[in-house]
Order: sequence, then C-alpha cells, then structure tokens
Amino acid sequence: MSSEDVSISERTGSFARNVKLETLLKDINSSLSVAEEKALSDYRMPQLPVILIVGPMRSGTTLFMQWLANTGIVCYPTNLLSRFYQAPIIGAKIQLLLTDPDYSFRDELGEFMQQAEYKSQNGKTKGVLAPNEFWYFWRRFLAEPDRDVWTDDELRQSMDTQTMLRELAGIIDVFQKPFAAKGLLFNNNIPFLDSIIENVLFVQIERDPVSNVASVLDARKKQLGREDQWYSFEIPEYEELKHLPPLSQVAGQVHYINKAVATGMGKVSAARKITISYEKFCADPAQVFTEMTKKLGLSHCKYDGPSHFNITRAGDIRNQTEIESAIRLFAGGLP
Repeated sequence: MSSEDVSISERTGSFARNVKLETLLKDINSSLSVAEEKALSDYRMPQLPVILIVGPMRSGTTLFMQWLANTGIVCYPTNLLSRFYQAPIIGAKIQLLLTDPDYSFRDELGEFMQQAEYKSQNGKTKGVLAPNEFWYFWRRFLAEPDRDVWTDDELRQSMDTQTMLRELAGIIDVFQKPFAAKGLLFNNNIPFLDSIIENVLFVQIERDPVSNVASVLDARKKQLGREDQWYSFEIPEYEELKHLPPLSQVAGQVHYINKAVATGMGKVSAARKITISYEKFCADPAQVFTEMTKKLGLSHCKYDGPSHFNITRAGDIRNQTEIESAIRLFAGGLP
C-alpha cells in the first residue's frame, strides 16, 4: 500500500473518501469497459500533443491546469471525465453531450456549461468541467497500481502503454484538441514517457522553495490533521526522509522532487519541454500563453485570460529562517 493510500484513511472532514461513490463508479466503469474496448480499436497513437505538467506538489500545478483549461486551447481530464476512468473515450463523448454548446437543445442542460474556477483545496477542484488529477486513470496501466515509485526499466517492462496511448488518442480525437494533464505521479520517469509518446510537451512548474515547503506543511495540517503525516506520493527517498521531523522531511521531499524533475527534463529535447516559474506565471500569464502556444504550434491563438494572479502565501511564511536552513542542508550548503 502506498503512502497516498495510507493518508486516504486519515483524511479529515471534506477530504475523506466517499465509499458509496467509489463503489458506484467501479460498477459503472466495469459495465462500460466492454464498449470502451471496442472503441479502442480505432486508435493507436495520439495525433495531437500530450501535455504533461510535472513538478512538486503545492507548486502551482493546479492553478496552472485551471488556467490552461480556461484558455480553451486544450482538452483535459475534468471532474466529470475522471469518473469514467476505465472508459474515458465514452466518458469524453458523454461530456460533449452534457456540456458542449454545439450539442445543446434549448439549454436543457445549461447548468453543466461552465468554466473552471480558480479555486481549489489541496489540488481538489470543484465543478463539472474543473480539472481533475486523473490518478485512477494513470494507475490503471501499472502492474502494481498501489506503488508510487518505479524505475524506467520497470515501467518499460510492465506498464500497459499501448492501451494508455490508445485511450489518450481517443480522448484527443473526441475533443480535437491537445490533451493536458498533471503528470506528478511520474516525476521520476520523464525520460520513459518521453520515449513512448511521439508528440509530447513536458511543462515543469517551479516555485520558490521556501513558499513550496510552507505550503506542503499547511496542506498536511488541513488534509491530514497533523504535520507529521506524509502528504502526496512516495518518492525514492521516502525511507531516508520518513523518520525526520516534519520541516526537514518536507524540505527534503521538495528538494528531491525538483532534482528528479530537473534530471529528467535534462534528457528531453528543447522542442519537447518548457519550464515555468510559478511566480512569473502569476505576474504575467499572457507571456506564458505565448510561450506555450509557440511550443504547441498554435501561434494563431489569442490570449484573453486574466492579466495576473495573486501569489499565495507571499509575505506570510512562518519559520522562514528554519525552512531556508533545512533547504540548504539538502542542497549541500551550510545551515
């Protein structure tokens, strides 16, 4: 059992899992899986780019996904689509039926047609069309879905990449747009994904480490009720970190994730990657839009989104000196 699953049983309040919902979704997806298998026969490899967002938890990846979703230039896993994790091509068609104005009749289902709000709680968004983390979908293709850590060789030998690529191709075909999603589960496997996806763009989100560490500590308290509980996926250094005090543990967690992503991105060609500072993105999202569309070959698109976003926790970081010292220790500097 992964640390993510252990944390699930300890989640507080609104973060607790809805067992009835998960039972119903399992039944629905099982029923649809036969039809999905038939739909898969039409696809092989995504014809438009697959955009994968990588980087540490609490680094701004959710805000970036919400923003990217609202630009209209991509399709993405919504809260609705995520419920069809075992039949996403059928789910994509159902989403079109319910939410796309082109399939509307006298506004019968108008309440479904909404943009994603720029609000979330520890990565969890609200709304039919708000971006979803899509973890159930990604884990389906793993030989051991309860694990969080794999080497590239392990994935190459055991992951069902053929089905995964065919389903991504099907989603893209339904929406006729590049597909964007969080890929944080595979922060340590960027070269592997780069080798199997013909048309991919990796988007690395970087955030000021002090703010990032403070935000993770805050998320632990909100979601798990205490700072000494591991938050998010395990990483290869989990055994090294798990016995440390919470502040040192999180500083190491953020440090090692950033290191793994930087190493992986270093093996990806320049045309297939882009690195975005959370702080610079918040200050000038229009500039990021220009960079993204250029990478995607969509330079004809015009930006009409927010001019800026407020940088969360700026000037309100507790124990800044202690956090800086912990970060320097992991980076090999002097405390």
